[in-house]
Amino acid sequence: MTRRQVLQAMSGLMAGMFVAILAGTVVSNALPTIIADLGASQSSYTWVVTAELLAMTATVPLWGKLSDLFNKKLLLQLSLLMFVVGSLLAGFSHDTTLLIFSRVVQGIGAGGLTALAQVVMAAVIPPRELGKYSGIFGAVFAVGTVAGPLIGGVLVDTDWLGWRWCFFIGVPFALLAIFLLQRTLKLPTVKREVKIDWLGAFLIVAGVCALLVWVSLAGNRFDWASWQTAALVAGGVVLLGLAVLVEARTAEPVIPLDIFRNRTVTLTTVASLLVGVAMFGGTVFLSQYFQVSLGKSPTIAGLMSLPMILGLLVSSTVAGQLISRTGKWKGYLVAGAVIMTAGLALLSLIDAGTSFGLLSVYMAVLGIGVGMLMQNLVLAAQNDVPAAELGAATSVLSFFRSMGGTIGTSVLGAILANRVADEMTKGMEKAGVAGAAEGGSGGGEGSVPDMSTLPAPMREIVEHAYGVATADLFLVATPFALLALVAVVFIKEKPLKTTSGLERLAEEAGASGVSDTASEQEPGYGPSSGKDQATPVG
Repeated sequence: MTRRQVLQAMSGLMAGMFVAILAGTVVSNALPTIIADLGASQSSYTWVVTAELLAMTATVPLWGKLSDLFNKKLLLQLSLLMFVVGSLLAGFSHDTTLLIFSRVVQGIGAGGLTALAQVVMAAVIPPRELGKYSGIFGAVFAVGTVAGPLIGGVLVDTDWLGWRWCFFIGVPFALLAIFLLQRTLKLPTVKREVKIDWLGAFLIVAGVCALLVWVSLAGNRFDWASWQTAALVAGGVVLLGLAVLVEARTAEPVIPLDIFRNRTVTLTTVASLLVGVAMFGGTVFLSQYFQVSLGKSPTIAGLMSLPMILGLLVSSTVAGQLISRTGKWKGYLVAGAVIMTAGLALLSLIDAGTSFGLLSVYMAVLGIGVGMLMQNLVLAAQNDVPAAELGAATSVLSFFRSMGGTIGTSVLGAILANRVADEMTKGMEKAGVAGAAEGGSGGGEGSVPDMSTLPAPMREIVEHAYGVATADLFLVATPFALLALVAVVFIKEKPLKTTSGLERLAEEAGASGVSDTASEQEPGYGPSSGKDQATPVG
């Protein structure tokens, strides 16, 4: 593909990536309104949030493996179509049961988009040039992550639109992405017999879901030390142990275990998990801090996140350009981890009286660090694996980053609830008010207080409690970022390859004595018999 064709194809990939990110972020400011309108409970609130993330995280490895077996463009379009179906179901939901089911469908589609977009990029762009384009994807990630709550807030605050448009708004982007991919992305496909490891896929998904359900509900629906915890953790560990046994013996494993013998893949995977815990676990509560502690509307709360967007956008774009120009990438990983750690540490200093100017600086520092780190972890891993393992390596990193985000959100959310309850109890005792902030902690089955209905003295207590608790979240998240820095330091820098995944696959196939047919295969197919026939698609 020429540079112009690559840019054209990227338009569809970027639209698809934006849709995947938007699905998880646009509803954050709208959820209180959605749950109230449907007459649902706080437990339903939790499941609407976690259902999409659970489905996305659990299915990313499966999508990655499918990309090593089938045509990537068709898989991308299928994942987009699933997202459209899920979005329409969610938008027309009249009860939480259908809403939660639709979020699962959305999550499966989003898992495909998350895994496949970067796999396709690696297939058509050499690692040496990938930095230029990774910066653009980093910018799309930033806009989708932080602008999602802003868009959701505006939709909820607009009477003639309402919360249902939080789900409908992604549909035109998804349809546009399907159209653009059909017109611009040209990848070969291979007709060959494939064996999908359905047992391994089931065990992986079941085991991961058991652990994710545990970290999502522990400290909320049940105690961390409880029989539910024992059952879910034991079940998850047993299922994943069986999955390892199956994956070690099957011919077409969903996650090739040999991939972890690669030092770069192992270290970038560990770093991605820690980045997920630190970044997602910390920043997901910023919107709540803006609205509860600072008393801002959903729309203003979304606008207040712009400094982090700009920091991430600028750093990811500039770092990508410099990496492509110089071929050096480790320095940006280390610098990004250092800056991200500093940003989280600075945000641990906030309270209910922090000025927006100072808060903007802290958020910008965090955004700059994340922008330099996150996309380039994928670049480092993709550069150091055979073309036959591009799909597996990319999906493994996405999987662990999403899992880290789920773990961080759950654990830090439990910390937030307990800290808010403690601070409100202290504040009410100091003010001579009977009661211990029951139902106002925002945790467990309690709800986040409606600040507009509280008297001034009580509002001050709540604002202070959420300010202190949010600062503590970032303090807890900081050591995870520091551990990510340690992992990044031990990654060995290797020269970036100057050939794309398709070209590398042809070289590897030629070196193995495979017929010329294999040179036309998609990256990830590996050696095959001379009977396999590759034909262009699209």
